[in-house]
Amino acid sequence: MAVRHSAGLFDVGHMGLLEFCGENVHLFLTTVTTNDVTLLGQGEAQYSFLLDAEGRVLDDVYVYRLEPDHYWMVVNASNNDKALAWLTAVREGLVQIDGRRPWSHALGTSGVIIRDMRDPARGSAMRMQLALQGPRSCDILLSLISKRDPLRERIPELGRNQIMHARMAGFDLYLSRTGYTGEPMAFEVFVHPAAAAALWQALTEAGEPFGLRPCGLAARDSLRIEAGLPLYGHELAGPLGLNPADAGFPAYAKLYKPFFVGKAAFLARERGRDARLIRFRFDEERARLPRQGDVVVSRKGRVVGTVTSCSIDSEGRLTGLAFVQKAYAAVGERLGIFQLDNRAWASKPLSGLRTGDQVQLHDDITVIKRFLNKQE
Repeated sequence: MAVRHSAGLFDVGHMGLLEFCGENVHLFLTTVTTNDVTLLGQGEAQYSFLLDAEGRVLDDVYVYRLEPDHYWMVVNASNNDKALAWLTAVREGLVQIDGRRPWSHALGTSGVIIRDMRDPARGSAMRMQLALQGPRSCDILLSLISKRDPLRERIPELGRNQIMHARMAGFDLYLSRTGYTGEPMAFEVFVHPAAAAALWQALTEAGEPFGLRPCGLAARDSLRIEAGLPLYGHELAGPLGLNPADAGFPAYAKLYKPFFVGKAAFLARERGRDARLIRFRFDEERARLPRQGDVVVSRKGRVVGTVTSCSIDSEGRLTGLAFVQKAYAAVGERLGIFQLDNRAWASKPLSGLRTGDQVQLHDDITVIKRFLNKQE
């Protein structure tokens, strides 16, 4: 509620941050990511994906262009080491990137340097993240800046998916207009780990008059579900092996590029894909929270999909994401959910049921628009 109406502050120091430098680094990055890094100007960022040669999602990432030959990539915490190892192996030509042409190597590998920005060996260049999200987040940042500081004009002018270097209230940091909550006004702050606690305290004190609240990862999860954003292991990869198009992000796989790792497999899956991710809301205000893997059924009881995530939205209603057959994915479609761990499942044939026995009924849900803040 704080994030939706005022602001929330998140410690996301667990997220991975990789650095890429080199003369041809843009060629390397546009080969290993699905989006087109060549579209980025200095100080701009884009959402993207890492795929392997079979089209499996290794991670969803954010790529930032800090300088002409200097980029950052934010990766999920659990995938940091895996992503670093994969990208290093691709650079060294130690893994196959194209099954049809096993001799292929990525473009631009010569001279590319890849570093882990959380490695203490980076010294003063180390960075970790805090996330300041919500409609009052810009006001909170400005309250830390003197009236004569040029930052008072630069920060409000920072556009979505842009990043800037700044010295603010004594802190050396990078500010980006990015986030994982679905809020249009949102910032992620990259600061040295040694300064993170002091910056947290400064933001907390400055934000108190604006309604700022410290928020945990459960709030982050409920916010991203309400916004329709995917989580690796649920709406990406995971038990269903979902790819960017399955998750509703086909535009972030630039098929006009001659090649990116996993492109052929991505196209093959697209040709046969008969399901898509939906966002749904429970019809009843009070219901039991479903879990990943619970069954989605049509109004006639036919199994048509699977729940991937669910939480409580900012209106106190259960809202979730599910992967269902396309024929049942239209906004307004009425569906149901059977919860697999519900003890009310019948344990004997229907003919043996007696008065007082209990059987499970599905919970009614309705498909709503795919994303919270996008027109569809």
